[in-house]
Amino acid sequence: MWICMRYNETDTVVDFQLCHDLGLILSVLSLIYLLVCFPLGVCYNVLLVVVNLSNKVSMTMPDVYFVNMAIAGLVLNLVAPVELLGSTFTRWHAWEYNDEVHITLLILFNVSSLVIMYSTTLLSLDYYIERALPRTYMSSVYNTKHVCGFIWGGAVLTSFSSLLFYVCNHISTKMVECSKMQNKEAADAIMMFIGYAVPAVAVLYAFVLILRIRKESTPLDQDSARLDPSIHRLLLASVCVQFVLWTPYYMTLLVHTIAGAPGYINNGHYLPTYNFVRCVSKLLAFSSSFTMPLMYRQMNKNFSGKLQRLLRRLHCRDRSCPHERSAVQQVVT
Repeated sequence: MWICMRYNETDTVVDFQLCHDLGLILSVLSLIYLLVCFPLGVCYNVLLVVVNLSNKVSMTMPDVYFVNMAIAGLVLNLVAPVELLGSTFTRWHAWEYNDEVHITLLILFNVSSLVIMYSTTLLSLDYYIERALPRTYMSSVYNTKHVCGFIWGGAVLTSFSSLLFYVCNHISTKMVECSKMQNKEAADAIMMFIGYAVPAVAVLYAFVLILRIRKESTPLDQDSARLDPSIHRLLLASVCVQFVLWTPYYMTLLVHTIAGAPGYINNGHYLPTYNFVRCVSKLLAFSSSFTMPLMYRQMNKNFSGKLQRLLRRLHCRDRSCPHERSAVQQVVT
């Protein structure tokens, strides 16, 4: 809860006013997100999923990964209004939730973040495989669908270890097993390492390989044209945007892991600023749920054609359309 109070006699009027100003700024940012970004995120994520799943035959490997990220974005859209309308983010809060709801939101947020980061990472690695070995079909749509299933399963399992620390940090210390695990810093350290450090190293490695392939012209380069040339720009933009939006959140986890245990950030002078930075970083993380589908919509040249085909099918649902009859005639002839 965002409450401004004097922690001791050394707190000045300036510190008190700063706390109020930061709370007001955070409240305004939260409301702007809910009014503008939240509906955009829901609409574009649903559109991305529906358009691609209705054109499964024409889906490519990058499309599968972006559909996976769109589903994770919808989960973030589910979490965002519950958190942003709570007392942590806004002064004009609509409700206050208990520890059980807090844990549930944390699970959904962590699973979504892991799915988004690892989908971005594997998209980079599969793009390299597609460029280096275009005839092997190792990065086919069929294989990618199974990989995305493993991403969700791995995200749930990975979140379980940190979940134990979070749960034990919110329940009674009478349970001996949990009293030894009441360490939120350990949970943040796990998420920082698995959710950010590992994907960052893997993406950097993939980019090095991709740059090496682009510099070395090979006879197989003609086959790499199976992928839309715009996919490279979309890949580069999506990876950069994802890490820009998620890095502040993971950096706050790192700060809490390092400084939280000794209690430095619990100092009255630093606590309002730290809480403000932590909440803003989470707002940026939520923003990935609408920036990615917007980028995909603008940079993927095939998306407009898929959308038009879907609209034509919806328009001609109850009757045979001219373009369908002509297609049938071509097949017969």
